[in-house]
Amino acid sequence: MRLHEGLKHGLQGELEKTSPALGRTAVYIKESLIDSLPRCLTVQFVRCFWKREGNQKAKILRKVDYPLELDISDLCSEDLRRKLEAPRQKLRDIEGQKLGLQPSAKSSSKSDDVKMTVAEGSSNGSGESSTGDQQGGGSSHMTGIYDLVSVSTHKGRSADSGHYVAWVKQESGKWVQYDDDNTSLQREEDITKLSGGGDWHMAYIIMYKARLVSM
Repeated sequence: MRLHEGLKHGLQGELEKTSPALGRTAVYIKESLIDSLPRCLTVQFVRCFWKREGNQKAKILRKVDYPLELDISDLCSEDLRRKLEAPRQKLRDIEGQKLGLQPSAKSSSKSDDVKMTVAEGSSNGSGESSTGDQQGGGSSHMTGIYDLVSVSTHKGRSADSGHYVAWVKQESGKWVQYDDDNTSLQREEDITKLSGGGDWHMAYIIMYKARLVSM
């Protein structure tokens, strides 16, 4: 299972109510959409359940893949998606420049406007941060794209025992594992392997940070 699929499934549900057309109770499919984006997106996996036959708590080992970059724009309301269009286009322009594509004369004259930034201050939920970019003077806007910055894992098959470890992305882009008072550098490609399915460390809580653009 993939994280995006789980998020989408979590926004859907069944609702029983009287149907005027059928004249009886019917099952309706309810679908919710996101109309406000957080600067930090935290996801907690359900890793435990109660086994009736054994009358005990058990750990769920199911593998759930999660990406380093999470795009949830398709889970947003139509109104919010419209507000994300311009920031997302600006983000594509930024990434294009990183690949060596030549910016237009208009874009190059406003180089400060195409810098990605993590603004201080809270988001107003409409896709725009309440605080301006300190360098360019513009406001920072949500893009609907998030970058993985932290993973908390649990190692061990038992739900009542085992060991918790934190994996945190530094400002330099490097990942560091915090195992009690021991720290060690980790490869980025190994972070997504903490998805479960065996006895190795498996993600219990993951945190994403919003990718913002200054406009």
